[in-house]
Amino acid sequence: MLIPLDQLLVFALASLALLLIPGPAVLYIVTRSVSQGRAAGLASVLGVQCGGMAHVLMATLGLSAILLSSALAFNLVKYAGAAYLVYLGLRTWFSKESVELGATRYQPLPHIFAQGFWVNALNPKTALFFFAFLPQFVDPERGAATAQFLLLGMVFIALATLSDGAYALLSSSLGGWLRQKAKEPRFAAGQRLVTGGIYVGLGLTAALTGNKHA
Repeated sequence: MLIPLDQLLVFALASLALLLIPGPAVLYIVTRSVSQGRAAGLASVLGVQCGGMAHVLMATLGLSAILLSSALAFNLVKYAGAAYLVYLGLRTWFSKESVELGATRYQPLPHIFAQGFWVNALNPKTALFFFAFLPQFVDPERGAATAQFLLLGMVFIALATLSDGAYALLSSSLGGWLRQKAKEPRFAAGQRLVTGGIYVGLGLTAALTGNKHA
């Protein structure tokens, strides 16, 4: 098997934990769903996931090239990625940013789809995330590293579609409550605590248990 089932399950669970964190793409989806309804929310989900696929393809090609050039370089990328995830967690804990769900003007669905694509495709943090996250679950000794990267990326996008779709459906139904809840300081503080903990936990786990390919 290209990737053992137990490791694929761990990847899926880690991905779900990360996907439940409201980031810029989720915030865009929720904002569209709250302001314009379910159809707009789902259109934004599709756009965001197409943008995510662009990052998956770039990460697959880039990381495969690094692995082919040097196993040591690949190890450096892995541990740099683990450190980056820990950094994201620490920065989230100390961040003072708040969630805002303001009203937006009406836009046609094709425009919302395109905007969702560019929101994700042009986000450098998304590219850095894939470069940090995917290598932690790839073992070159199993061969076909490019296929492993692509499989993991596709699993992540499939889970992201389900997760973001749930955000779109729920937020379109609970728009008023979400707008009010997002203004509460305790809500933002709790979100930062959980988000930072997930990033730090994943980064430390990757650094301590990751495979060495030197």
